[in-house]
Amino acid sequence: MNYVTRFAPSPTGPLHLGHAYSALIAWDRAKANGGQFLLRIEDGDTTRCRPEWEALIYEDLHWLGLAWPEPIARVTDRIPLYDAARNRLQNLGLLYPCSCTRKDIQSAFSAPQEGVPMGPDGIIYPGTCRSKPMSEGSSNDAIRLNMATAIAHLGDVSHLSYTETGPFETGNHALSAEHLIENVGDIVLFRKDTGMAAYHLSVVVDDAAQNVTEAVRGADLIEATVIHRLLQALLDLPTPLYHHHELIRDADGKRLAKRTDAKAISKFRAEGATPDDIRAMVGL
Repeated sequence: MNYVTRFAPSPTGPLHLGHAYSALIAWDRAKANGGQFLLRIEDGDTTRCRPEWEALIYEDLHWLGLAWPEPIARVTDRIPLYDAARNRLQNLGLLYPCSCTRKDIQSAFSAPQEGVPMGPDGIIYPGTCRSKPMSEGSSNDAIRLNMATAIAHLGDVSHLSYTETGPFETGNHALSAEHLIENVGDIVLFRKDTGMAAYHLSVVVDDAAQNVTEAVRGADLIEATVIHRLLQALLDLPTPLYHHHELIRDADGKRLAKRTDAKAISKFRAEGATPDDIRAMVGL
């Protein structure tokens, strides 16, 4: 099997040391396996993505010594693929429209005795709109997956598994219906603000379309992997290996974020750093 991995940044700000770490690990693993490194642009958040940030992504990655085949895949060019996945899931009766705001969801757990159950996407959706048929949805609604119905469609999901090759939870992991229902819930597959496919759906469809054999990404996405494995089963898509690496943090132990450019690769470049300096900074 030919090895294929990818780095898939969003052009919503400058790449920082955490991005460099992830891209370099994917690049190194592709080289070590005699395989291919792909670049994919996750520009689905059309309200925040900017062409200048995308241009800077190319500059930073080329400067680090990375290369990739053209043309570059981008989320906004693959809408027909996501629509086909949506039609399949909708025809199976697994989707429903949701008009709830974040405030609505938070309010559902306002009673002190309720607590606020958290999952991979934040507060686990309480199911307020679950009985609403797709025919009653509007263009302003998000589209959610009915997790319990999806599991019932697949039957015993414990035979579904994925393999983790990273330093965390290394090994084979089987899905659990109870975990998916209670600790994940009805995830959003299409966003209400733009109508674009949400990350969980787009990453599964795109990894399959690009024949990715190992998905390299940060440990913050470990919990989401069960979602992706479930969607692969529902859509009859292959399951790659998963390699979740540690996160690069600042001096206070906080995960790096794009809202501050203090650790931006472009800033280090401007100050005269070399690609080897960046590798040393992130422990490579």
